[in-house]
Amino acid sequence: MSDRICLLRGVNVGGVKVPMAELKAIAVEVGFANPRTLLASGNLVVETDAEPADVEARLERGIAAHFGRPIDVIVRTPKQWAALMAANPFTDEAGIDGSKLLVMVMKAGIKDGAVEALRGVAAGDERVEPVGGDLFFWHPDGLGRSKMAEKAQPRLIGIGTGRNWNTVQKLAVMVGLED
Repeated sequence: MSDRICLLRGVNVGGVKVPMAELKAIAVEVGFANPRTLLASGNLVVETDAEPADVEARLERGIAAHFGRPIDVIVRTPKQWAALMAANPFTDEAGIDGSKLLVMVMKAGIKDGAVEALRGVAAGDERVEPVGGDLFFWHPDGLGRSKMAEKAQPRLIGIGTGRNWNTVQKLAVMVGLED
């Protein structure tokens, strides 16, 4: 078996509480081995040979049954995660401050016109780049006051979930990609 990186969208923010112990129990219930979490923000790694789409569907069903509400799950293999990391268009910026580099991992690609709309509201040195169906954001002044970050919602960009570069790297370590 190999690892799968599972990212839950919008949990433990805005009133949607998903305790990580319960998430791990759900992963076992739907047939995955060795569930591990990172932080309390919906980062789960499981062992399985199932395809990412199957992992997404099984976790989404289990989560909905347990919590009584749907939560989107986006799954990547270690190989896909390594490709995402290698494609980072902001490597210099990542070295400056990984907390200000955000990767929006998309469930089914980026909506047409989204990148242009986001660039239209970027302030100062903020930037966004589409890469391989995901979005990379550089927010040198942080996310808190960014109009671009505020506009990066599903109705504009599609279903995705953001992780800062520090978290991306920690997930890589969890699946044996980095030391």
